Amino acid sequence: MLFAPDTEVALRTVVNLINTAANGSDTLTTLDQLDAFLEAEQFSGSRTRTEAELDSIRKLRSELAAVWLADEGTAAMAVNRLLAEAHALPQLVKHDQWDWHLHATPPEAPLVDRMGTEAAMAIVDVIRSKELERLRVCDAEDCDAAVLDLSRNRSKRYCDTGNCANRAHVAAYRARKAAGELAS
Repeated sequence: MLFAPDTEVALRTVVNLINTAANGSDTLTTLDQLDAFLEAEQFSGSRTRTEAELDSIRKLRSELAAVWLADEGTAAMAVNRLLAEAHALPQLVKHDQWDWHLHATPPEAPLVDRMGTEAAMAIVDVIRSKELERLRVCDAEDCDAAVLDLSRNRSKRYCDTGNCANRAHVAAYRARKAAGELAS
């Protein structure tokens, strides 16, 4: 494990949020889709369930996508801004099925502040560990999805949103096979 468990969970949530807008499609356009996303990510706390809340999460998604591609200094400025805007005050908490972990906003804080703060706190750990290169974009030519590489040897190249790795492997196999047929 590279990071604390809550950091890895938060980073996966960031990837999943960013990837709701991957490859030209947006799967976060309705409140029902936001509800489903939050349930899948096991995100707790208060909700207003309004269009304004949905719009704020979509804006946060764009901001986090920019951080995903940013250099260290730009990423640090972005996470500091997210933490300041949410008036973050980290506290150690334990609830539901989760063991001790950090929350930097109270459960009644606006959803965008809670999600932004959790994302920022996780990215802070990545920056402090000098592991920003683990946040990348899928290597498939026709994919712009975010990739979180938690592999020991930094070898993850493809996203989890589609079939990118399989398509690349099949194409490489076919190219090798065609090259072998040409050589014989």
